[in-house]
Amino acid sequence: MTRAHPWSRYVAIGDSFTEGIGDPEPSVPGGYRGWADRVAEVLGSTTDDFAYANLAVRGRLLQQIIDEQTDAALDLKPDLISVSAGGNDIIRPGTDPDEVASRLEGLVERLSSQGATVVLFTGPDIGATPVLGRIRGKVAVYNENVHAIALRNDAVVADMWALRELADSRMWAPDRLHFSPLGHHTIARMVLASLAVDNDLLEYTVPPVAARRWREARREDVSWAREYLVPWVLRRVRHQSSGDGRSAKRPDAVSVVYREAARPRDDA
Repeated sequence: MTRAHPWSRYVAIGDSFTEGIGDPEPSVPGGYRGWADRVAEVLGSTTDDFAYANLAVRGRLLQQIIDEQTDAALDLKPDLISVSAGGNDIIRPGTDPDEVASRLEGLVERLSSQGATVVLFTGPDIGATPVLGRIRGKVAVYNENVHAIALRNDAVVADMWALRELADSRMWAPDRLHFSPLGHHTIARMVLASLAVDNDLLEYTVPPVAARRWREARREDVSWAREYLVPWVLRRVRHQSSGDGRSAKRPDAVSVVYREAARPRDDA
């Protein structure tokens, strides 16, 4: 088999974004597929000895990722590591994006210490997102730090802020905090492009969203706040996490099966 890229062992670390929340798939470990699984499937399709592990756990803050996932990731001897971390810190009131970025850089230095290629993520542009749109400036500052960290450490940036397709509401899960199957598919395409890896993941186009009446939009916002926002706020007040008691869905580096025949859905 022709090797289309230089990597043979990929480890993903992070939080719910990397775990794949929003992209349910009962047949895969953990019950969620996500962009990282999709990327691993493509990378493994051209490399016989390719192996993949995903240590991400939903709800994890940056320090938890540093403390719980870094050593485990390095023990697997990867030559490719993706890390998306800090988002759960940034959305919390009172956090300093520069301070969070400083800790992220220490993590990147450790992850690259064995010569692995490190992929970092900017946060998406959440300016049009209810509630979270208020911290758009913090996300932008954090993103600038991510670009600077990547430059200093020879890391690859997967730039979600520049991925304008994510402005489409169908890219997001019903909770408006995580991505839908369509969103994860779109992000996987972007990550592979950032790695300069050719692939056959199709750009999935959907017709324009029909304009909603103001009253309908407000009813949806109220329903969303009741079902998703209030429980999220209560967990923060109680210092609880959706990831409490959970462990990594793919703790060992193993081969993966290419599954792209399962097309992303646009009904999220």
